[in-house]
Amino acid sequence: MDENTIQAVVFGNANLDLLCYPVNDVPRYDAISFEQASLGPGGCGSNVAIGLRALGVSTALVARTGVDEAAELVERYWSQVGLDTSYVIKSPGYPTGISVGLVDDEGEPRFIHMPGANALLTAADIELPALVSAGARWLHVAGFFVLPGLKDGSLPETLMKAQEAGLSVSLDVVDSPGMDDPSILWPCLPYVDILLCNAQEARRLTGEKEPARSGRFLQERGAISVIVKVGGEGCWLFGQQTAELLPATPVRPFDTTGAGDAFAAGLIAALLDGDDIRQACIKASASGRRMVNALGAVSGWRTA
Repeated sequence: MDENTIQAVVFGNANLDLLCYPVNDVPRYDAISFEQASLGPGGCGSNVAIGLRALGVSTALVARTGVDEAAELVERYWSQVGLDTSYVIKSPGYPTGISVGLVDDEGEPRFIHMPGANALLTAADIELPALVSAGARWLHVAGFFVLPGLKDGSLPETLMKAQEAGLSVSLDVVDSPGMDDPSILWPCLPYVDILLCNAQEARRLTGEKEPARSGRFLQERGAISVIVKVGGEGCWLFGQQTAELLPATPVRPFDTTGAGDAFAAGLIAALLDGDDIRQACIKASASGRRMVNALGAVSGWRTA
């Protein structure tokens, strides 16, 4: 394959992440200490794109950053992994997004977040004709509910055009306050080949407590396939004819930050390589497990 060919396009947020471990409590006034820290790229879009590159997929990232030191740090990492950043837009006057994650002894992070330039990202930033000309076969929308620019309602048309151009489309929702009003998501689903969410996100979107029911609800909204991740248990796959739980090998997590994004990267890489969706889910779970053994959203790609 020509080295200039793009296989996958990831559209989503990009941050500079600072992860601190362990932080089990945050007193209002007293100082606290922690043992480990990780500084590096974060944000769902950046995480998935980096994961795809780690899995050998030529990938372009569509995102926004500021013009600041945080952007320089993130861009340096992107360059090291060979990510195509020609579609990343710099937004003067806006800071690069920054997240501070406080990871507890159970591996669960809590985030303090400044969206920065991510708030400006819209579907209009996806240069679809150029990406198609470059050979793109897949479009992944990462962090749907943390992108306020998608409230303009223009994404469904972009996804429709992507499918018409021959691209497969996946979308990951990500848990956030924006999920309280899922109405902006529903018009997108008829143009989504694979919808990704975890059990908590599926429950918030549908009101259904059981993944077997929430997944079907989401599929009935229009997505061809729905995958509901259930942590160490694996994932539920809802296809056109079947629904099944695909178990995973449970592990004790050190830091779950970025595990869902690694799952998405593993899934897309496997499907682009010709696997069927069931086998791709199994490989995706393996990618997610790689991420929970190290501190940071993408550190697991280097330490595995």
